[in-house]
Amino acid sequence: MDVLLAAPADSLGLTVDLALAGLTVGCAAALSGIGLVVCHRATGVLNIAQGAQAMAVAYLLRDLVVVRHWPVWPAVACCLLLVAPALGVLLDVLVHRPLQRRGAGPAETMVAGLGVFVLLIGLVVLLWGPAPLAGAPSPLGGTPIRLPGGHTLRPDTVAQLAAILVLGLGVTAVTRWTGFGLRLRAVVDDRRLAALAGVDADRLSAAGWAFGTFTAGLVGVALAPYLLLDPYGLPLLVMETMAVAVAARLRSIPVAVATGLGLGVAQAELTRLRPSGQLLPLVQAVQSNLFVIALLVTALLAGPHITGGSHDLAPLAARRARPGGGGPGGGGRGGQVAGAVCLVLLLLPLGFRGNDLRSALLVPALALVLLSVVVVTGYGGQISLGQAGYAGLGALGTGLLMSGRIPGVPPLPALPALLLAVLATAPLGLLTGWPAIRRRGLALALVTFAVGTAMSRFVFQQPYATTGLTLDRPALLSGDRAFYLAELLLLGLGLLTVRALHRGRTGRALTAVRDHEAGATAAGVDVPGLKLLAFVAGAALAALGGGLMGLAGRAFDPAAFDPVRGLLWFAAVVVAGADSALGAVLVAALLTGLDAGTTAGVSAVAVGALAVAIGRLPGGLAALPARRPRATAPPLPASRLSPAGRRVRALVAARPADERRRRPSRTDAGPP
Repeated sequence: MDVLLAAPADSLGLTVDLALAGLTVGCAAALSGIGLVVCHRATGVLNIAQGAQAMAVAYLLRDLVVVRHWPVWPAVACCLLLVAPALGVLLDVLVHRPLQRRGAGPAETMVAGLGVFVLLIGLVVLLWGPAPLAGAPSPLGGTPIRLPGGHTLRPDTVAQLAAILVLGLGVTAVTRWTGFGLRLRAVVDDRRLAALAGVDADRLSAAGWAFGTFTAGLVGVALAPYLLLDPYGLPLLVMETMAVAVAARLRSIPVAVATGLGLGVAQAELTRLRPSGQLLPLVQAVQSNLFVIALLVTALLAGPHITGGSHDLAPLAARRARPGGGGPGGGGRGGQVAGAVCLVLLLLPLGFRGNDLRSALLVPALALVLLSVVVVTGYGGQISLGQAGYAGLGALGTGLLMSGRIPGVPPLPALPALLLAVLATAPLGLLTGWPAIRRRGLALALVTFAVGTAMSRFVFQQPYATTGLTLDRPALLSGDRAFYLAELLLLGLGLLTVRALHRGRTGRALTAVRDHEAGATAAGVDVPGLKLLAFVAGAALAALGGGLMGLAGRAFDPAAFDPVRGLLWFAAVVVAGADSALGAVLVAALLTGLDAGTTAGVSAVAVGALAVAIGRLPGGLAALPARRPRATAPPLPASRLSPAGRRVRALVAARPADERRRRPSRTDAGPP
């Protein structure tokens, strides 16, 4: 029986030491919360790219100090006082201000923020590579400060506490007792009315973004000395601290500071628990991922207070006017061209050999994962950032069933194991589908992201779940070309399933829920049931794709289902057209080809740049043909007209232009 080891009687000193150690992470979380709250109060936008901004500033500081040999303090001043605020102003001018002027909804704003997140990660990978880097400088590293009782406190922790105090009191004083704060509150309450009153809303918004990026850089500088600089790990770690701002409902700085410090201290104190037996890995996972749990809990509890409107997803759909009519790829000439291109891209790898063919094995598998985003977001109208988690469950479940790791189940061949893994994962779609019944927009995005991150941290990265797995293909499909043909067959079945889901009565009902949930409810549509259906179907498709990814590589790779990679997939699908199934297939081929044939980071830069421009591409790339103006046919030459036709043209040309504009047509005149 598992028993917790009792703490020693004289543990007060240990408690104090752990609390002081936990202040380091707690201070960084509190600074993150201050930046998120202030940025949201100034702009009305949750800075979802804060983690990537913190990572970029930390990489730049290391490059200036370690590579270019700048003194530490001039490098810190350059990064925090020049580069970080300038980045915030640049993002405001180029990304968020056009969205605000166009009146974009929360979904488009969130996708643009994800674009910034992905773009910055791609740029960092291009400049400094994907491998983690050590040696990040600590501006205040040195001898610890001695406290009464023999306890010590790091100088940088003291500096962070001072920064929290100064920033918290300063922001409170400015927003409550200055004219700037009064104008700021006016802009947040009603931007257009404030502009009519003579308030420079753009300048206030730029100041909010500059402050938000400054605090993001401060978080990156504070955390980098204790971690390896990882272009994927550090942004995810900072994103987890969003729990602090969500707990404060994006309003209260004191609540954000108290929550951040409290979670940091609690995470340190939990390290005292040392259970024996099989509970040890789970307890250790909780100890190191307390902020993930806090993000999930706070998003579930406070979600309705940060939700967007009921029409959040409508601008992301490319063909709202023809629900269900276009099938998976859309109708018309554009759909035929997209289908032909997809067919060529999918058949082309059959002529590949060696590593090229092995890399192409990921295309159909990734296409199935991306189809799950199309079903949940494009058809169902629900933002889901956790589909990578369901793909990972499909791969892990296949490996567990093939390895005989499930109690009472003998080792299974690959295909039955894959099928059972998909069937077992599909009901787990309720983990994100159930919260979707009462949430939408940003609130749902935070819940689904937290669920996907929890799957990664508590399952995929734990040795108790991933050791001793066998993922081997059946003898008939052991060759890469034969396995690729089997993948194409399963992808075809997936496309047919998506087509059946999108057409007919179910497709029309899903489109109604996506475009106007309140109206669909009033019309008698079973909105909760359709939401759950979309999430369950999406989980099944993602699990099928994830299982094929595991079989293609003959191993379970936790990094393949990282939550940050899931954000990249979501942004890519939205860029292609959230309701375009063929667009998802094209994206899978392009992402795989860019990753295999170019430098690491190129695909993230491409997707991020297009996602940043989503405000100028409503509906994504799939909607471009619909927005292209139709060319008018040139008039017939006079030689091809009959004598009566030439007389009619002469009479029309002789009539004054103003008379032609005033005279109504027969169809406009109404009944006689």
